[in-house]
Amino acid sequence: MSARHAGASRAESPAALREAALALRDARARRCPIAPVSARFGIAGLDAAYAVAEINTQARLAGGRRVVGKKVGLTSLAVQQQLGVDEPDFGVLFDDMEFLDGAEVPMALLAQPKVEAEVAFVVGSDLAATAPSWGEFIVSLACALPAIEIVDSAIADWKITLADTVADNASSALYLLGQQPVAVGALAGCELGMRMSVNGRVASVGGAAACLGHPLRAAYWLARTMAARGQPLRAGELILSGALGPMATVKAGDQVYAQIGGLGGCAVRFV
Repeated sequence: MSARHAGASRAESPAALREAALALRDARARRCPIAPVSARFGIAGLDAAYAVAEINTQARLAGGRRVVGKKVGLTSLAVQQQLGVDEPDFGVLFDDMEFLDGAEVPMALLAQPKVEAEVAFVVGSDLAATAPSWGEFIVSLACALPAIEIVDSAIADWKITLADTVADNASSALYLLGQQPVAVGALAGCELGMRMSVNGRVASVGGAAACLGHPLRAAYWLARTMAARGQPLRAGELILSGALGPMATVKAGDQVYAQIGGLGGCAVRFV
């Protein structure tokens, strides 16, 4: 079953979509997780879940935020099988979500955060509205960077369904980028081994295979998906291509360091 249509057997009312969006927005603003919106508001299908996320995207834009990229989620085949889908999902990245290597991130911005080590790509040239070929996609990328994504669910205890995480902007919160760009052509999959530590102890190990076989494949899925939705990727946008290994939970005082093969590393401290 395609993730686009999984569970889309019912038509949720516009009022339910708005109420679910407001509940998620309020939960994030107050840093107070809530019960799953999938059950509370009857958000069952992915089309409806993306509609909820879009309502909150428009609310953030109206509040002065800018879209600066997209993230890919559900890139692990094991997680896809667990949720009964066969493709990833995506969320929107905003300008106030970005931190750079070595930053201190206030826990006051977060409720129940976890971290993932990822490869980030920067789009170098606009992609056309039609689905790009592999070649067109590759030449559109400017560079790659090591990244740590800080995910944070508005759903209590992370007890999420697929609809919940999609409606909640793919559980996006913040992200941190390394400072030294690397040419995309240098990203041989065998050289993308990942090791992430929390307070000096190894918390996650993985590599390219955990991310749809290679982070470029995940980013390519996003490029084609956004073109199909009439929102092609633009120059300067960031792509967070998905986790290279398991997530790790963090708390105030934790220091996280991620090393990704030839990309180098990046670090963040939670305060």
